[in-house]
Amino acid sequence: MSDLRIVVGPYEFTARLEREASPQTVAAFETMLPFRSKIIHVRWSGEAAWIPMGDMNLPIPFEDPTCYPAPGEVLLYPGGVSETEILFPYGHCAFKSKAGSLPANHLMTIVEGREHLRELGVKLLWEGALDIEITRL
Repeated sequence: MSDLRIVVGPYEFTARLEREASPQTVAAFETMLPFRSKIIHVRWSGEAAWIPMGDMNLPIPFEDPTCYPAPGEVLLYPGGVSETEILFPYGHCAFKSKAGSLPANHLMTIVEGREHLRELGVKLLWEGALDIEITRL
């Protein structure tokens, strides 16, 4: 089952929110929908893209946290040691910041369009930021 439609430049994905594993994280994110921002390639984490959210501090606990998401396992870091952000892995990824490794909450999983994640990552790396829009299906 898909909950969300994600459009990034020429790419479209659908995703399942991880309600069971990260209920407070999902609830906090749902209040931001529809979500519109820019997505860029990561600096320290490997093969991933991210959405910087600055000093927005989300009052949520760590839920199903990981530093090593698989491609398509989208994480939300609620802020604290580093800025708040959403991480979109497209390949090997070890989530980090200038402060070191960061555990983040598993927010959603891409269920359709996964075959385009690497193309998206390479495009972001070589061509720069793209608009992203996340809406309910």
